[in-house]
Amino acid sequence: MKTPWEYRYAHRTQKMGSSVIRELLKFTEQPDIISFAGGLPAPEVFPLKEFQAACNHVLETQGAQALQYSTTEGYLPLREMIARHNSRFSVDVTADNVLITSGSQQALDFIGRLFINRGDYVVVESPTYLGALQAWNAYGAQYISVPVDEQGMIVEKLEEALRFGPKFIYVLPNFQNPSGCTLSLERRMKLVELADKYGVPIIEDDPYGQLRYEGEHIPSVATLDSRYHNEDGDEYTGNVIYLSTFSKLLAPGLRLAWVIAPPQVIRKLVMTKQAADLHTSSFNQHVAFDVAKGGFLDDHVKVIRATYKERRDVMLEMMAEMFPPEVRWTKPQGGMFLWGVLPENLDAAEVLKVAVERKVAFVPGAAFHANGGGANTMRLNFSFASPDVIREGVTRLGVTLKEAFKNGKK
Repeated sequence: MKTPWEYRYAHRTQKMGSSVIRELLKFTEQPDIISFAGGLPAPEVFPLKEFQAACNHVLETQGAQALQYSTTEGYLPLREMIARHNSRFSVDVTADNVLITSGSQQALDFIGRLFINRGDYVVVESPTYLGALQAWNAYGAQYISVPVDEQGMIVEKLEEALRFGPKFIYVLPNFQNPSGCTLSLERRMKLVELADKYGVPIIEDDPYGQLRYEGEHIPSVATLDSRYHNEDGDEYTGNVIYLSTFSKLLAPGLRLAWVIAPPQVIRKLVMTKQAADLHTSSFNQHVAFDVAKGGFLDDHVKVIRATYKERRDVMLEMMAEMFPPEVRWTKPQGGMFLWGVLPENLDAAEVLKVAVERKVAFVPGAAFHANGGGANTMRLNFSFASPDVIREGVTRLGVTLKEAFKNGKK
């Protein structure tokens, strides 16, 4: 029986749903379950001492300002630092190109609010980040999926999607969540060319870009787009909106991320944010700036890379030893995830039920496919668990998969 509230919700809520991952995390918080399900950074690498010192320093020297309302755009020194850091690896931008948001998820929501009318098409990778789908479903987006392989989005299949006149292309080029794949330089250049040809903007979501463990750095899509329109590559031409975050570099609990975009887009996003929460936590911004300034972030990222590389290597080694030969998986050069593909006759959601009985969990891959499919896929996180826990968890999962494959052949 429907309650009176059921008749009062806005129509857009009909496409809203809970995050599969967040719901699964509630279940796997049990201490005896080894979880490869969440996209959780390792708490061991959180710079606790630096945060404690920064909190004290901010309160002692800027307490009144840090605890006060602030500008919607964000703390100016922090925006200037982000602009300088971006200019080291990408095109030159200024603080006027930067908006601080309460996590990248808020930035994705604002992009949906700003650009998507009900029924608009959005091009996404298949699989793609579940949080983006969750953000844009509420605005009535329709998705055109382009498959990925080991080298990222298969751009040879992109042009057909662009003929539908999508609002934008959403891409995670570095160590993609969920697949762990990285978009090759050749494909990035082709993506920029096709986006320019059809007049379609690109949303570049890059939370993992600095978490590379092997291979050479590849220029961002924003950088290549700027070079495409300007030989010197020293101006932000703005066909790409770039997102990144402190969640993977400092701590996710800060809820600090940023958008880099042309000033006219930033102004619209500022209006959107004013209606949502006025501004991101002033105190968190001051503290993050105090921690990250002076070159600390560069040194700290090296610690994170070494920690995660070890865990990735252990997971890959154990999967090769314990998983049945019929299972395939990606070998990411960085990031926090890898992607498994089971035989087509196996449903990862059904495998999970048995895996949980053995006290190990992962995320079934179907939820990452905007237009269905992927029932035989799975996402595994390697950043959170220690090497010994990874060994035990993959062993349990390997036994589960071998049993599922044996039963599936009957």
